[in-house]
Amino acid sequence: MITNETEARNYVAGLTDAEGMARIDAFAALVLEENQRQNLIAKATELHLWQRHIADSAQLLENVSRETLGPNVQGPWLDLGSGPGFPGIVIAALCPNMPVVLVESRARRVEFLERVIVALNLPKCRVEGQRLERVTPFPARAISARAFAPLPKLVELSAPFSTRATAYVLPKGRSAAQELETLKPSIRAMFHVKHSLTDPDAGIIVKA
Repeated sequence: MITNETEARNYVAGLTDAEGMARIDAFAALVLEENQRQNLIAKATELHLWQRHIADSAQLLENVSRETLGPNVQGPWLDLGSGPGFPGIVIAALCPNMPVVLVESRARRVEFLERVIVALNLPKCRVEGQRLERVTPFPARAISARAFAPLPKLVELSAPFSTRATAYVLPKGRSAAQELETLKPSIRAMFHVKHSLTDPDAGIIVKA
């Protein structure tokens, strides 16, 4: 269990190399700077940025297979409701050779995400600045969403992008088990809950 900022930073460092950490450090600085202009993250969590947001996002990589992250898999990683870039930018920064698509409809967030992509030199990451319903469907290798929609709605909206091989990694906080119960039994059977490494009471809904 990750319990503080030092542990969170060390955890992320164990997932990447020096260049990856440099990208994450740059991203963290950009988030804190932009948070003075628009409410990207709660002010109370600024002092816990690595644990609450960065490591919380990075842990999703450990809930998908290596094959899902590899070069021979069709489609990008699709992050829904990316907001300030959690988890999408973190995933892209740690896996710069994997295509990542961020879906975010709020104009100021889109502008920030596009600025981050340039600053971190992430040419395989792009932003769809519109509602998911307006995005032309494509097969996604993985789908993530941190605070996008209730689970039944999320599954419905993401269905055009999902194949039998698509992995889902959905941080759902303390409501994970309860939200899973809201799915139809036939769909619910495809998912399970994994414990979060950053909050002992939180869960991640996974389809791998």
